[in-house]
Amino acid sequence: MRLTQPAPPESIDLDAVDLTDSLLYAHGDPHSIWNAMRHRDPVRWQQVDETRGFWSVTKFEDADLVLRDHTLFTSQRGTMLFLLGKEDPARGRQMAATDPPRHTRMREPMQRALTNKQVERYREAVTTEVHRLLTPALGGEPFDFAEAMMSLPMATAGTMMGLPREDWTRLTRLTTMSIAPDDPEFAEPGGANATLQLAHRELFAYFHDILRERRDNLGDDLISLLMGMEIDGRKLETGAILSNCYSLILGANVTTPFVPTGAMAEVVGTPVLDTWRNDPKLLNTGVDEALRWSSPANHFMRYALQDVELRGRKIRAGDAVVVWLGSANRDEDAFAAPFTFDITRKPNRHVAFGSGAHYCVGHTVARMSLKILFTELFQSFDDFQLVGEIEHLHSNFVAGIKHMPMVMKIRDAAVDRYAELAR
Repeated sequence: MRLTQPAPPESIDLDAVDLTDSLLYAHGDPHSIWNAMRHRDPVRWQQVDETRGFWSVTKFEDADLVLRDHTLFTSQRGTMLFLLGKEDPARGRQMAATDPPRHTRMREPMQRALTNKQVERYREAVTTEVHRLLTPALGGEPFDFAEAMMSLPMATAGTMMGLPREDWTRLTRLTTMSIAPDDPEFAEPGGANATLQLAHRELFAYFHDILRERRDNLGDDLISLLMGMEIDGRKLETGAILSNCYSLILGANVTTPFVPTGAMAEVVGTPVLDTWRNDPKLLNTGVDEALRWSSPANHFMRYALQDVELRGRKIRAGDAVVVWLGSANRDEDAFAAPFTFDITRKPNRHVAFGSGAHYCVGHTVARMSLKILFTELFQSFDDFQLVGEIEHLHSNFVAGIKHMPMVMKIRDAAVDRYAELAR
C-alpha cells in the first residue's frame, strides 16, 4: 500500500472497524481509519468480545502522554494486543513489561552498553552484512528487497548478543512468527495460537541452551551483561534473563527491516529519491522521516492505573489503552503535511521508537544500521525500480512489508569494491 492521501474521514464507517484484525494491515487501509478516528473519535472504545475491549488513542499528544506517564498507565500487564485480557508472565522481569523505578535500574546497564560510542564497534559487522544482503542485486535481476531487509537486524543483534551466525536465519523466522502468527507464510498448521506458542517455546529453549553454554564463559556481549546484572543487590533469575533475551531480539527484528522497505516503497520513481541520494547532508533527516513514515511498531498497549479523562472520554482504572504509533506519526497537529514524505523535515518528534521511560533502548543500533544501509544503497546503486507486487505482513503489531521485488543497477564506482568483497 502506497498511501499518499487518506480517504475522507466521513467516508469511514468506524462501527465496522476491527483494529485487531491482522488482515486490515495486510490488505486494508489503516491510515484512512486512523485519520477518521483522529478527526471524529480520537479516544475510541472497541469491544472485542463479551469480556474484553480497549481504548484506541490516535492523536500524537495523547499517545505521548500514555506512553510517557507510567504513574497513570502501566506496562506491566501487557504491551501488545495478543495479551489483551491476560496477565503478562514477564511482568516485573522483562524491561518492556516493567515500570520505573525497577525498569530504570534494569535499563541503565543496557543503555550504557548501547551508547553511540559502544555501538560503533559493530559498524564493520553491519556494513559487511549490508553488502552481503545487497549482492543478489548486482546482476540487475529482480530480487526481493523486503526479504533481504528482514535479515538485516541479526547483523547487529546476533553479533551484540554473541549468537552463532548459522542460527540467524532460524531466529529471524521465529521472531517473525512471534509478531505475525496469522501470516500464512509463517503460520503453523494449528493456527495463530499454535504458531505463537511454538515460536515462544523454541526461542526460549534456544536461549536457555545459550545461557548454559555461556555460564562459564562470560564475555562483553549483551547476554553476558544480563547474566551479570544485579537489581536491588540480586542477580537476575534465569527466567528474567530469558525474557529479556527474547525482548532484545524481538525489538531488533520488528523495527529495522521495515523502515527501508516502507521508505523505498514510497520514494522509488519520485524526485524525492534522487534528491535524497544525491545530498549526503539529508541522510539523517531522511532516516528520521523513514522512521516516522513506516512506524514499524504498529501499537503499544498500556493499562490505566487510575481513572483518567482524555478528550472527554472517561478511561477507568484497569482499562486497556492502545496507542497506534502510525496514527500519532500522521497527526496533522504534530506534523505539517503528515502524508508527505519530507526528507528535510526538522524537527521530527516521531514516536516510532516509543516515548518516555520505554523509549527503545536499541535506538542507537537501529539508527546506525539504517544509516549504513541507506548510505550503501545511495552510493553504490541507482536506477531503482519496483517490479512486482508489494505484500504486507498479516500482523496488527508490525506495519511491515514482507515482499517487495526490485531491480537496481550497481554504479560503476562500486563494481570493483563488490568484486573485492566477493573474493
